[in-house]
Formats: sequence, C-alpha cells, structure tokens
Amino acid sequence: MTIVARVDPLNPDEGVIERAAEVIRRGGLVAFPTETVYGLGANAYNKSSVLRIFEVKQRPADNPLIIHVDSLDMLHEVARDIPEEAYKLMSKFWPGPLTLVLPKTDKVPYEATGGLDTVAVRMPAHPVALRLISRAGVPIAAPSANLSGRPSPTRGEHVVEDLYSKVEMIIDGGETLYGVESTIVNLLVKPPVLLRPGAYPVEEIERVLGVRVHVPGFARGLSEAERALAPGMRYRHYAPETPLLLVETDRYDADGLARLTLKVAELASEFKEGKVCVLASKETLARYSGLGAEVLSLGSRSNLYEVAHNLFSALRKIDELGCRVAIAEGFPEQGLGLTIVNRLRKASSRRFFT
Repeated sequence: MTIVARVDPLNPDEGVIERAAEVIRRGGLVAFPTETVYGLGANAYNKSSVLRIFEVKQRPADNPLIIHVDSLDMLHEVARDIPEEAYKLMSKFWPGPLTLVLPKTDKVPYEATGGLDTVAVRMPAHPVALRLISRAGVPIAAPSANLSGRPSPTRGEHVVEDLYSKVEMIIDGGETLYGVESTIVNLLVKPPVLLRPGAYPVEEIERVLGVRVHVPGFARGLSEAERALAPGMRYRHYAPETPLLLVETDRYDADGLARLTLKVAELASEFKEGKVCVLASKETLARYSGLGAEVLSLGSRSNLYEVAHNLFSALRKIDELGCRVAIAEGFPEQGLGLTIVNRLRKASSRRFFT
C-alpha cells in the first residue's frame, strides 16, 4: 500500500516530512517534488535501497542516479577533489537545477553511480526536497519518479499513475516549477562538457565559467553516449506510448516556421483513421484549425520557460487522448530551446527535416 500525502509545496506539513524521512532511513522509497520534476528517492548510502530504485523504475543498471544534498557539508560526504570551477557554479546556481559530475567518495556505493568513480550531485531548490534530505540526515539518490523511458512526472498524479503500489510513499506537492530536469555538466575535463541540457541554459553556465562548454551530439539528442556518466546520455527517454513524429527546420524565422507547419499539416493529413494530435506553439495553433486534429499548445516561442514547463504534461496528455499518432514542432538549439528539442528528439520515433 502506497501512502499518498498532499502538502503545501512552500510550507509542507512537518509530520508528513518526518514520516517520509523515516521511510528513507528504514530503506524505503519516497517520491517527492523538486523544482524540476518529481524524484524517486532512497538513502544514497544504502545499496539495497538504491537497487530497488532500478528495479521499480525498470531502469538499466549502468544509468547513474543523481545524488541530492542539502548543504556543502553533505556534498563533501559524497564528492572529493572538487575543482574551483564547481564552487563558482555552486555559488551562482545552488540550490537549483544544476547537476555536477565530480569524483565520488568511498561512502557512495557503485550501485548509485553505474559502476563509475564519479558521482552526479546537486542541491535542489524546493522546500519539500530540502527538508526531506535534512530530516532523513542522508543524501538522497533520486532519478525521476516515473517508469524508465516514460515522460518525466511534473505532477503528483503522474507519479501515482506510474508508481502507485510500487513505492512506500508519494509526497504530492502539486505542479513542479521548471517542468524539465536539471542541467548536467562534467567539470572533470577541459573544456567542460554538457552531458544533459536542462532548466539552466548552457549559455548561463558559460557566462559564469568564462569558457565555452562543449555540447556533444548526445546532449543535442542526436546520438547516444558510449557510456553514461549521468542520466539522459543513453537509452530512449521521455517517450509517450503514442508514436511521436518530430518536424524540424533549419531556421525558425517566419519562412522557416511556414515550411515547418506545412510539413506538420501534410503529415497529419496522411492519417485517415484514428485521432491525430499536434504539439504546437501558440504562434502556430491557428494553422492547424482545419485538419480535424487534436491540437495542444506547448506555449509561446517567445517564452521557452513556458514551453519547457508544459512539455512533459503534453507528452502524457497525448496518451490520455488516445491518439493514433502525435506530431510535434521542433525548436531552435539556443537557450532553453536546446533542452526542449533534446527531449523531443529522444521521445520521438521518427524525425523529419524541412
């Protein structure tokens, strides 16, 4: 039986937090909200609890977990030989949606790091997450609280849908703020490497470091890494059950969007049977009005935070609507657009370029 407890995300009930912390200390699993997406948490030092995360999520064992800490003291328990660049980024972005890959200490079991000598670690910026870590008294290993491959959960009901009866407790703190996962950077190489685009655009990381950050193909969603140093580098992610077609273009000015929307409409018209869903921006919604398709707005292209916030909910919605196929518009690879198109590329079963 899974306990589901609803809390005020800004002022959570301390009784609920203490109950969840006790579950963590006893070796159980707790799903909880962060500012990015919901996490599925276990005591990072407990090997059997960490292994249960992989079992419950049906997650490949070589896909590392992110370790969540509530202080620099706790960071030093799990990471060693921390480079100066890391402290620069932490002073600017922690607490917040930035994960750093650092050398691990012996306290962190290899089960949590995919067998690697490095650890992916961050300090979340959410009252529920921070209080849970503090009350548990241990770092919490927590990937997204969904079945592997599915769209990440941004609401409590998404977690219930995927994990009810599989975990001891779910803390429902309502909708998350960013709606996409943390940005992951490897500082152990020069230049630094973006392992996963996330809620902080890579351009912001570069401004603080004063150097360019290398963005490999797997961070753009165009390939898989040979080995995962952090989540999101290998394996299909974020995918709805409905086949998702992604349409991209070489530029996203008026001419480029005109070509893109024509291609989306052309693809939608090819499906004569069953419901077709279209994931579109506010600026292009009207162009699909005559298709007979179910058109979902992701938000405005002038506000990519809105698009990122809505993305995973929209990917889950197309399954709820019973669509035969879904077609999504692409986004440019600048700022949060890189994060959005990374998720769409990894979620898609086929891509088109116009």
